[in-house]
Amino acid sequence: MHESHGHAHGLVDPSMASDARALRALAWSFVALFLTAVGQVIVVIASGSVALLADTIHNFADAATAIPLGIAFYLARRRPTRRFSYGFGRLEDVAGLVIVLTILASAGVAAYESLRRLVSPQPVSLLWAVMLASVLGFVGNEAVALFRIRVGRQIGSAALVADGYHARADGWTSLAVLAGALGVWLGYPLADPVVGLLISAAILVLVWQSARSVLVRMLDGTDPGTLDAIAHAARHVPGVDEVTDVRARWIGHRLHAEVNVTVTGRLSVAEGHDIAKEVRHQLLHHLPHLDRVMVHVDPDGQGGDDHHHIGAHAHDGLATHVHD
Repeated sequence: MHESHGHAHGLVDPSMASDARALRALAWSFVALFLTAVGQVIVVIASGSVALLADTIHNFADAATAIPLGIAFYLARRRPTRRFSYGFGRLEDVAGLVIVLTILASAGVAAYESLRRLVSPQPVSLLWAVMLASVLGFVGNEAVALFRIRVGRQIGSAALVADGYHARADGWTSLAVLAGALGVWLGYPLADPVVGLLISAAILVLVWQSARSVLVRMLDGTDPGTLDAIAHAARHVPGVDEVTDVRARWIGHRLHAEVNVTVTGRLSVAEGHDIAKEVRHQLLHHLPHLDRVMVHVDPDGQGGDDHHHIGAHAHDGLATHVHD
């Protein structure tokens, strides 16, 4: 059985609703971060603070990440085609990679400007405005982070959660600008570019964390606990004697699963089909982000892929071969 999640308990398909929620989350967070960054730009121009410049660059980069992710969520709502028979959910993973590269680029620009200012120090003025802008950056980013992380976890989007943690880390780096401004006020002018370098290093740590999460999804990695949940739900369906060869992978923020179940060989095809249908039903209830399920039914004594091995044989003039 290979069907999309049509078991909706309301008028809206949950997978479509989750895309709409993601688009709203991205739109609101983009506006919040863009306005925060614009306010910081004004202070950067007036004060000359390179630490605040690094934070502003990061905020603009964070706002910009909403663009590829928004495009991916929008295109993922398109129906599968003959060429893309699994749909366009992978675009979300590609967008996650673009986000990681964008964050990496922002770290490079911030580090360059901080090093340049460290070699050629320049005075920083309007320290009170720099402090105020750093607090503004923290508040704006933390609000966006809470919003993105909550929605991302609810819909199962690793890219959106990664983007949320990106905003959270950016909020804490905004407070580092406050520390730099206090250092300058206390008579240590190099505190400003030093804080800029620290912010760049913090961004690189975030790049590693986000890249690992996104790449695991792109390589079809999944939490072993998800496989255990699939096996547990399938095993408790009446008529299922054994569960083998459980597989799952994420396509965007939707989970696709495959499972082999063993039933008694005395059942008819129709009865085996009914058991497979109930297995799918239970899986859809127990895994909130599950979108597609493939249930393969084996007769007792032949459960699992090991029993599907085709031994050595020859046909149509071909050399002797096997099929694993």
